[in-house]
Amino acid sequence: MRALIQRVSEASVTVDGEVLGEINEGLLILICAMQGDTEAQADKLAAKIAKLRIFKDDEGRMNRSLRDIEGSALVVSQFTLAADTSRGNRPGFSTAAAPDEGNRLYDYFADQMAAQSIPVAKGRFGADMKVRLLNDGPVTIWMDTAD
Repeated sequence: MRALIQRVSEASVTVDGEVLGEINEGLLILICAMQGDTEAQADKLAAKIAKLRIFKDDEGRMNRSLRDIEGSALVVSQFTLAADTSRGNRPGFSTAAAPDEGNRLYDYFADQMAAQSIPVAKGRFGADMKVRLLNDGPVTIWMDTAD
């Protein structure tokens, strides 16, 4: 699985003018299931993200986790994280999981974040979503379970 994580002061996702999910301080997690990804990888990624120390402590150092700050996660499916730009000018997405499997793993990942005692808001898989965020830092981190 691939994830792009952004530390935010606030974030929301809207579909057809309806706000589906919104959070205050926490993480916007753009997530993509790749071909061959498993629930075990989603489990590992969710646990790692929940413990990732990227929030400031009292001395201004990135030393606190999402759990430590009692923050929330906005989880948004993002198949374009599978983009292959190695040839030509149009990205290819053939390495992304098939839609049914991608949706299943997206939901599973969000459930695993919630299982880490993290309040979770979500977008809608496959929808044309509008995402608003106030990136804090900015702090943006790329994670890939294949690494």
